[in-house]
Amino acid sequence: MAEDPQAWPHAELTGHPAAAVVQKIAATLAGILAERRLSLRGLAATSGVNRQSIADLLAGRSWPDVATIVLLEAALAVRLWPEGTPAPR
Repeated sequence: MAEDPQAWPHAELTGHPAAAVVQKIAATLAGILAERRLSLRGLAATSGVNRQSIADLLAGRSWPDVATIVLLEAALAVRLWPEGTPAPR
């Protein structure tokens, strides 16, 4: 989880590869939501992921599990898992 929620997801993380991956997922998701002008409620309805879970991911309060990432990727028809990092299988 983010040590400084105000800096998430743009804070510079060192020494914690898992946190860096989650940070990239959150930043990508935030960008897609802004670009598409999609609300958290709208994404929740489309993806089946709880709105608060999406908000917590974006704020760095929690990390998504693989099922959540898959549901969000399917709903948005995009890859959220960062390129160059091993994808969950």
